[in-house]
Amino acid sequence: MLFDLPLAELRVYKPDREEPADFDTFWAGTLADARKHPLSPVFEPIDAGLSTIDVWDVTFAGFGGQPIKGWFLAPSNPGASPFAKGGRLPCVVEYIGYGGGRGRPIDWLLPPSAGYAHLVMDVRGQGSTWRAGDTPDPETGSIGGHHPGFATLGILDPATYYYRRLMTDAVRAIEAARAQPLVDADRVAVNGGSQGGGLALAAAALVPDLMLILTDVPFMCHWRRAVEITDGDPYNEIVRYCRVHRDVADRAFTTLTYFDCLNFAARAKMPALFSVGLMDQVSPPSTVFAAYNHYAGPKEIVVYPFNGHENGQTAQVERKMLRLAQAARS
Repeated sequence: MLFDLPLAELRVYKPDREEPADFDTFWAGTLADARKHPLSPVFEPIDAGLSTIDVWDVTFAGFGGQPIKGWFLAPSNPGASPFAKGGRLPCVVEYIGYGGGRGRPIDWLLPPSAGYAHLVMDVRGQGSTWRAGDTPDPETGSIGGHHPGFATLGILDPATYYYRRLMTDAVRAIEAARAQPLVDADRVAVNGGSQGGGLALAAAALVPDLMLILTDVPFMCHWRRAVEITDGDPYNEIVRYCRVHRDVADRAFTTLTYFDCLNFAARAKMPALFSVGLMDQVSPPSTVFAAYNHYAGPKEIVVYPFNGHENGQTAQVERKMLRLAQAARS
């Protein structure tokens, strides 16, 4: 059902942002601390049974120098790519939705098939819901992935909150991609949906020289409104937490302001393609439009009136591939 604001109101919905005074200092310090640890990217070639695409098993140092897994895929003949320049390729850094992990290389064939390099970042502690992951979260004592939720882990302090680690990993994944000899460091795009879309927005603010951001139905936008108008997870994890921990609810929401993609969107300047489903009860339309309307760079949004969190599916994928090709050639 259409449960949120009418489309005409969504297009102009630009709520005030709750932004902590030390937002920029917090993130500058967080990334500076991460960069004290050598990135140490390792690209280990593996045989995935593919004849036209090469695959590497990736490990790099994320938050706290902790090892983050991923996949790197590229055309076996990169020079034949229509996007190759000087033997190097544009790269898509991929962020994964809530509960998912990096899966297997065969899950990620589209970008390398189209002529791009592709780095897929695994999600620390996740990967036990709909696609397997291989990266533990040492901060929570996780040996392997565990089942959601994650939205309240460490929520009473920005320094301990789960998404501080994950957003830092997202920035380091871009740095790892740029360290790969096949990648043209000036042509890196980020892509993701839901949680992955939120990570793409955070990366767009924290890494100011990206080529393009592709963000579908992003999570982590306008937290306060989201928890008030949807019963869907992951936002409802916050509700259930505050239902029990009534005395610290305001403290939890203060933490969330450091991880609200409205604040990241207001700092991002590279071109962006958003998408939204007007029946989405996971990432409510008004929260997506709030991020879109605050986005500081060139932008466009594709609206799917009768879709929910599944969004435009392959129709949206085609739009993104066309937009990516345009950016890669420019």
